[in-house]
Amino acid sequence: MSPELISILVLVVVFVIATTRSVNMGALAFAAAFGVGTLVADLDADGIFAGFPGDLFVVLVGVTYLFAIARANGTTDWLVHAAVRLVRGRVALIPWVMFALTGALTAIGAVSPAAVAIVAPIALSFATRYSISPLLMGTMVVHGAQAGGFSPISIYGSIVNGIVEREKLPGSEVGLFLASLVANLLIAAVLFALLGGRKLWARGAVPPEDGGALGKGGTGTGAGTGKGTGTGTGTGTSAGTGGTAPAAVAVRPDQGTGGAEGTGVRLTPARVATLVALVALVVAVLGFDLDAGLTAVTLAVVLSTAWPDDSRRAVGEIAWSTVLLICGVLTYVGVLEEMGTITWAGEGVGGIGVPLLAAALLCYIGAIVSAFASSVGIMGALIPLAVPFLAQGEIGAVGMIAALAVSATVVDVSPFSTNGALVLAAAPDVDRDRFFRQLMIYGGIVVAAVPALAWLVLVVPGFG
Repeated sequence: MSPELISILVLVVVFVIATTRSVNMGALAFAAAFGVGTLVADLDADGIFAGFPGDLFVVLVGVTYLFAIARANGTTDWLVHAAVRLVRGRVALIPWVMFALTGALTAIGAVSPAAVAIVAPIALSFATRYSISPLLMGTMVVHGAQAGGFSPISIYGSIVNGIVEREKLPGSEVGLFLASLVANLLIAAVLFALLGGRKLWARGAVPPEDGGALGKGGTGTGAGTGKGTGTGTGTGTSAGTGGTAPAAVAVRPDQGTGGAEGTGVRLTPARVATLVALVALVVAVLGFDLDAGLTAVTLAVVLSTAWPDDSRRAVGEIAWSTVLLICGVLTYVGVLEEMGTITWAGEGVGGIGVPLLAAALLCYIGAIVSAFASSVGIMGALIPLAVPFLAQGEIGAVGMIAALAVSATVVDVSPFSTNGALVLAAAPDVDRDRFFRQLMIYGGIVVAAVPALAWLVLVVPGFG
């Protein structure tokens, strides 16, 4: 058996163990990099660590650190409540507000499961209160998270753009972002039409006295929490208890019930400063081309220094599992590159003889594996594997990378993925077995249809 084939089989074993045993894929990948690098490729420690993505490590730590501070001081709660108040009683707009909210959170640097964990309990509570399909609301939240997931300063966007730059491939940060945004927006529009959106429009606005969940009238408390393992499985819980009216919006214990206006969350100096920091991050990266990771760390340190009590727990809430996942997978990919596996595999895909068929196969591989494992881990492995194939020049690199990114992330609605599991766990007062089957069937439809559509729209025209 050739060393290249051994290294590919080890990668498959890593994915299987991470999926079936809920072990962090990054930790497994580090162990695989050590074993394969030492025993098969005859590399020393320096050779193995040469593939460690130090730049992406800083980006992951920086943006999740800043976002953890935003969660700790209640800025994200304020954003949620502000978005909900925009509904003004129009039930049909609630799913779209949740879509936009999760998209905005991931676009400014939130890890996708973190954004879903924040919004899903609130969104599913609204679904229960206003008789909105939980499948509609849950999928709108997940697709919203993916819609913003590839902005130039997002986690996914930084990872993919970093890999593209490292591999010296043609890339388009804006094109990648728009591809994911448009794809998920179109899917959300179809879901809204098929899962009761038109009936919601016909219902109009709820009466003012029924606005307890919208922050007007009524009192109560609610809480929702969720977490994902970062390896393709996730768990979450959602709970709420009401006072004189059911509460659908999660309120932090230290925020009270909102005073005279009933808004639930007030702006404080710390929250204003955090909002300014988030805007500053966007301006610095997009307007001045500064490094997103270093900028985010700097802003987080400034906020931590000014409000140490709010920020004390933020370091512990950095998405360390995601950091471990990405750094481990890309370090193993570095070992694959060092021993020639990337070139060997790419030539094998290209050797099919039909470049468009090979491109379609890569999209389906990304979608199928990602439905059960980590989306970012799959992208970290698939894009380098496609490098020799793309170097032939018969397939546009920009379109191919965008198609891979869309195919590998849009399937996160699967109940076996972190985001899908969070939605399943966050839904109150539902038949969970039935809801699980609905998510599984919908996830299967997405896996079957989206890679083909992404291939047809993004790859066949030859973009890039």
